[in-house]
Amino acid sequence: MSTNVLRTAEGWWVVLGDRAVPVDTKAVTTAELIADRDAVQEAAVSGDAGTPVAGLVALSPVTSPCRVVGQMVNYRSHARDSGFTGDIPPAFFRKASGSVSGPGDAIVRPEHVRFLDYEIELGLVMGVPLPVGTVVEERDLPSYVAGLVITNDVSARDVQLTKTQFYESKSYPTFTPTGPHLALLEPEDFAHLLDLRLKLSVNGDLRQDRTLADMIVRPAQALTLLARFQALDAGDLLLTGTPGGTALKAPPKPVEKIGALLPPAVKWKAFFKSQAKNPHYLHPGDVITATIATPDGRIELGEQRTPVADPRQDRK
Repeated sequence: MSTNVLRTAEGWWVVLGDRAVPVDTKAVTTAELIADRDAVQEAAVSGDAGTPVAGLVALSPVTSPCRVVGQMVNYRSHARDSGFTGDIPPAFFRKASGSVSGPGDAIVRPEHVRFLDYEIELGLVMGVPLPVGTVVEERDLPSYVAGLVITNDVSARDVQLTKTQFYESKSYPTFTPTGPHLALLEPEDFAHLLDLRLKLSVNGDLRQDRTLADMIVRPAQALTLLARFQALDAGDLLLTGTPGGTALKAPPKPVEKIGALLPPAVKWKAFFKSQAKNPHYLHPGDVITATIATPDGRIELGEQRTPVADPRQDRK
């Protein structure tokens, strides 16, 4: 069974139901905690009555600086929403680690961003270095991946689409809410990854709901492809793609063909005029709830609950 770990300003905790037991460790970073698994195990079996989880303020269990890498269009349902047909080549992008925030921290929408979108994603937390050239088979996953976290790959779609790049649009501060739990896995837990169900709601309205069986490129293959050019270290984070159900969706094919004939400025003006009627983009005051778990509770990453704010609220 996996062991859930929580991080607060006071240190690391093992979560046991509605109680949390402190981990006796000098670890400051996620990598250091992963290297001190004995201390985590001792806390889990200590018999300490612990403290109520509800009284703790969770921070991201992935500490920064670290590498944060994302997979693009990695669920079949998201590919359909995005207008892709046929084979989809695997693609990766980087996010600034300064975008990582806690599971209850507000997502702050920059003043120039109008179209703010959500993307629930399963995060893989590396346990050891992944050198360039590494080939990872399914049976090797426990040797490289230490644990799992909930992440939200928040995206400024107007920046992403008009600048045709991902780094800025997904890297603003608070654009990668992470946690609450870091689920440290045992080797036998990896056989249950495809049973994990990702669910995201906005103001109680369910928007995303799929299992990992909908994935196009699964974790072992993703790490192999990434390792062709990118090394990872313990504590680094790989976001493995989002299911369908995001606010952004591809326009109908006839509209897309007409748009391709227009000058870029005209095309984007028309596109965003139509998007302004889409009620699913995020607005200040919205609350996003995200969970990832197997049906039997063998792996359960907690609940991420993040409000949306704008900079003017943040300055009050």
